[in-house]
Parts: sequence; structure tokens; C-alpha cells
Amino acid sequence: LLQEICTMNVKRNLLLLSNSTLYPSGYLEYAEEYICEFLRSRKVEEVLFVPYALRDQDGYAAKARSVFESWGFRLSSVHESENPALAAANAQAIFIGGGNTFQLLNNLYENKLIDVIRKRVLENGIPYIGSSAGTNVSTVSINTTNDMPIVFPPSFTALGLVPFNINPHYIDTDPNSTHKGETREERILQYHEIPGTPPVLALREGSILKVEGDKAMLIGKFHARLFVPGKKTEEFPTGHNFSFLL
Repeated sequence: LLQEICTMNVKRNLLLLSNSTLYPSGYLEYAEEYICEFLRSRKVEEVLFVPYALRDQDGYAAKARSVFESWGFRLSSVHESENPALAAANAQAIFIGGGNTFQLLNNLYENKLIDVIRKRVLENGIPYIGSSAGTNVSTVSINTTNDMPIVFPPSFTALGLVPFNINPHYIDTDPNSTHKGETREERILQYHEIPGTPPVLALREGSILKVEGDKAMLIGKFHARLFVPGKKTEEFPTGHNFSFLL
């Protein structure tokens, strides 16, 4: 999958959010300007929402619908469709929300949406918005999620819309903390002890990666950290061009 992503001529349009809610604002409020510009510039009128990361999918869809409708977009939810794959195949744009990444990926596999969404995004170029778990599944695999494995998907291989992994909600190590558990940095470095693992872009809350074709730009409020196997971890500011990862 990683080689396929790197070699194919893709038309991707991605907006990958680290999180849905940034203190002290409401749901998606911090990202409103970015999301609205992203969708309106592509003449999107209706968004297909994927609420599979939570169990209360009706409530989740209602929450997302309220926000998107207040911005002037229609929103339908894939869980309300009798044929989820057909809904994804006909969608103008797709938004996959946060929650539990294992549950999300498992539901994507069960509803046979992996290949459909991948084709729509990479070959047809429809806009894709991911938040938290929805950002995790946009990458090579869900190996760098922060979530507990409450269910076991058939594979950790995800949508592969980008040829690297992302760690959302990245938390910096507190030098004054007495907590003795592993830091987020240590966990990512452990992942890179496995041969052949891809780079990991760590996005702090409030950070967004915008990907258009072969260009990737960090937008939002905070710096990001890049972990590459065998190299020193680096910090990059908002506005940095991450196209070299594609």
C-alpha cells in the first residue's frame, strides 16, 4: 500500500484535523474558517458524515449536522443509508469524525468502505475531512493512534490517503511531571523500532494538515513534530511545507 500511494498520480484534497474541539471553543469551531473555505472553494453543497467512531451514531450525526447546516451545508450520515458503499461512491465530500479509531476502522471494513473511499479521494479527488480518529484512518495505518483497542479490526491498514502516519492530540513531555508512564514521544519512538515503519507527523490540538495533490501544508494554531526512523525529531512551525512526505 505504501508503495502504491507514493507512485500513483493522486488528486487528493484533504483537511486533516488533530481534534474536533479546542478549548474553550465548541465543536469544530476553531476550524470553521478552514473547513468552510475548503468546501466552498470546491463547490461542495452536501457532506457525507461517517460517525462510525462512536456507538451513538444518531446523536453524533445530529451534532455534526447542526454545525454544518449552520455553515450553509447539507449533511447526510452514512449510517442512515441502506447502502453505505453507494452513499460514499456518490458523495460530494466525506467527513470522518473522531472517537475510537479501532471501532472506526472496524466499521469501515465491515461496511466495505475502505476501497470505495480510497478510490473516491485519490482517483476522483473529492474533498476529505478527517478529525482525530478520522485523521488516523486517512494514513497508512492506525498504529499511532492514542486509543484503546475496544474492538479488533481485520487489519490495522487504513485508507492510505497519505504515505505516512499521524499522531493526533500530540502532548509534549512535561519535565516537571512525576508521572512515570511512557510519554507520547517514547511511544512513537518504540513504533519506529519496527523495521519499515513510515514517518509520523505529530499534530498538537489545534493543528491541521491541508493536502492538495502533491502539496501538504501545516495550518492551524500550533507547531508540529516530525518523527522519521533513524533521524532526530524535528519541530516545524505553522505554514511549513510538508510536501516532501508525499
